[in-house]
Amino acid sequence: MSDGMHPAIVSAQPSQRAEMNPDAPLFEAEYQDRFEKILSRYPNKRAALLPTLNLAQELRGWLSPETMTRVAELLDLTAAYVRSVASFYTMFATRQVGKYLIQVCAGIGCDLCGAEGVVERLLELTNTRLGETSADGKYTVMEVECLGGCGFATVVQVNDQVYEDIKAEDVEGLLKGMD
Repeated sequence: MSDGMHPAIVSAQPSQRAEMNPDAPLFEAEYQDRFEKILSRYPNKRAALLPTLNLAQELRGWLSPETMTRVAELLDLTAAYVRSVASFYTMFATRQVGKYLIQVCAGIGCDLCGAEGVVERLLELTNTRLGETSADGKYTVMEVECLGGCGFATVVQVNDQVYEDIKAEDVEGLLKGMD
């Protein structure tokens, strides 16, 4: 792979990229190789569900019903089971998101350090409501429970990039840096 990562290491790969392609063929070329390597790491296909969903989301940007059905077929699972797992974990987008998925930590540390103001400013500048995608398809702003950077609050993750110590006054510069 061009990024130097081993093809089987899905969890370390970005799961949300600005270059996502919702219509991309599922698991062809390098993605087929990565899928096969994922399967080789687990004792059965069911155990490979989370990394397979992550790989599908990396490729397509979100997990459509059709994508989840195809993953179910590949892993010999029911579509209902795959949908139930995908909808349980907040790391999976089960509806289309914007080119830039902006997640703001709403955990206690970030909340005490101004996460609410960061969210308000993001919603104002992107002209969205929480969890909705902007009219131009560029932004989806979400609150998440924890991004694991409590010592550097407020933490904001944009696609696969994490930003620390973000204040409401930093939001405009953050958005300008995306394009």
